[in-house]
Amino acid sequence: MKTSVLIAIMIIIAIITGVIGYYIGLISAPTPTITPTTPTTSPTPTLTPQVWTPPEKIKAAWIYVGPVGDFGWSYMHDIGRKYVQELFKDWLETTYVESVSEEKLIETVDRLVAEGYNVIFTTSFEFMDKTIEAAKKYPNIIFFHCSGYKRAPNVGTYFADLYEVYYLNGLIAGALTKTGKIGYVAAFLIPEVVRHINAFAIGAKEVGEQLGKNIEVDVIMIGSWYAPERARSAAETLVTMYNVDVLAFTEDSTAVIEYGEEKGVYVFSHYGPMLKYGPNYVVSGQLVRWERIYADILVKIKAGVYTPYNLDKVDYWYLLSSGAVDLGADIALDGSPVMFNPKYIDLLKSIIVTDKIDGQKLSVYDLVLKRYWQMKNAFMVIPLQVSSETHKYENILSIPLNWGGKLGTIPYPIASVFDPFTGPLEGYCLFDPEESTSTYCKGASKGAPVKIPAGVRLGHEDLWTMDYFMTYVKWVG
Repeated sequence: MKTSVLIAIMIIIAIITGVIGYYIGLISAPTPTITPTTPTTSPTPTLTPQVWTPPEKIKAAWIYVGPVGDFGWSYMHDIGRKYVQELFKDWLETTYVESVSEEKLIETVDRLVAEGYNVIFTTSFEFMDKTIEAAKKYPNIIFFHCSGYKRAPNVGTYFADLYEVYYLNGLIAGALTKTGKIGYVAAFLIPEVVRHINAFAIGAKEVGEQLGKNIEVDVIMIGSWYAPERARSAAETLVTMYNVDVLAFTEDSTAVIEYGEEKGVYVFSHYGPMLKYGPNYVVSGQLVRWERIYADILVKIKAGVYTPYNLDKVDYWYLLSSGAVDLGADIALDGSPVMFNPKYIDLLKSIIVTDKIDGQKLSVYDLVLKRYWQMKNAFMVIPLQVSSETHKYENILSIPLNWGGKLGTIPYPIASVFDPFTGPLEGYCLFDPEESTSTYCKGASKGAPVKIPAGVRLGHEDLWTMDYFMTYVKWVG
């Protein structure tokens, strides 16, 4: 055997022997002891997707500012609660607490959490700050606040807005008024109510001025969401002192409806199906379907999409296109909205006006339905209406989309083709500068003019902070 080969063999044997010895050493060596170090302060627990799973049974609670028998705001929220309770009864348990003041919110939440409720809906604007406070106290509980704008990792926000439907009601009001004076009973003049009054007034002006009427909407604020006696008194003042012959309102009872029925004044119902409380003088109204939002939220919680750590940008802003609101004053037996009191359909069909957009001659009845579908058909905007990050895209009318072949590039619609808050519009600031919220009135004096140029369409932020009236809306009390 050659010397070189012998050396090579000896090297290989040495390597193998070394490897075997190494592993024998590992086996026979004692196991090292690891002493954990204790931090000087306990680490703050962090919620992560890996440690949170949806509860097997969701226990959801609703906190209402008024009684569920108000037949308005709280009543319709509770209809939504009943709907999801029945639909998801195999995994959902619900309860509610009614007539809760802002001061009592935290203690109400404390009790509900102690009873095992893991999802809490707080359903009034004035609950906003207390909801955020409660959420910090209970970081593992999911909260959703209705009509507010403050969010947190475990607090989402939601709202079903009626301004488009108020505009449709306004078209009808402008056709029916004989005096040109229309009254509005307002609970408070927060941006939500202000935009509803303005939308109503814009519709009334659009039709009324074509019929030779000098439209004015007079507003009385009563300072309460639920105050039947004050609401009735305000309605009476508007009729007897300001000569109004049409009424609309934001208050949670049927008081204004009943007054209109007694005095023979046209009236539009609010939130709920109130036609039976004024069968002769309720013409139409607005219907809200909170169950459309509640079902969506609860399904996503059950599926693990919504958790206590990812809600800070969840912000539902559902409009007519979503199905969360609708035109009407009653619900038919098949569940569909009764858009018009049947007693007024022929009259509205007999009043002819011109569509200010395309010049078409048509009845007020047909104009209302035309505008309804122009706003209702904006189905592609719905995904944009659930996040604060995507509201900025909601006003995009269309995007060019190349379909290829013989089709080529075709505009693909996103937003509704019509919105009542499209310039030219003129108004005036309602409050002193330090109380103003909109870009139009911040830094401007009370009463300062507001001008929205032709073609400018107000977006989510503009609508959400609205603090000015159209020039033909008067705050009279």
